[in-house]
Amino acid sequence: MENNLEKYADVTNCPVRNVLDRFGDKWSTLVLLLLDEAAVMRFNELHKAINGISQKMLAVTLKSLEADGLIIRTQYPEIPPRVEYKLSTRGASLLPHIQNLVQWANTNFGAIEESRALYKR
Repeated sequence: MENNLEKYADVTNCPVRNVLDRFGDKWSTLVLLLLDEAAVMRFNELHKAINGISQKMLAVTLKSLEADGLIIRTQYPEIPPRVEYKLSTRGASLLPHIQNLVQWANTNFGAIEESRALYKR
């Protein structure tokens, strides 16, 4: 048991914590799900599709997802510049797991809300 606890103690080198921290934020999962549905989207399309996200936060989110190799950014040499985003192979391989989590959340959300309400009492 002690060995198992030690392998999770190092936050920096723990793959699960490290990866979940990067795409488990408020917006990244939504971006990945949208790109799964639309295949290719431009920045403004993503911005319009995600209610409540600022342009700055969307840019930060896209850069993080690109840095992790979950999305591919393609810039075309046009005027005005055209930039498109799509899922990478790695990002596409993550989607079934996210979709399972979405299904679980949809199934359990009502019961979770009830538990939260009871807990507050």
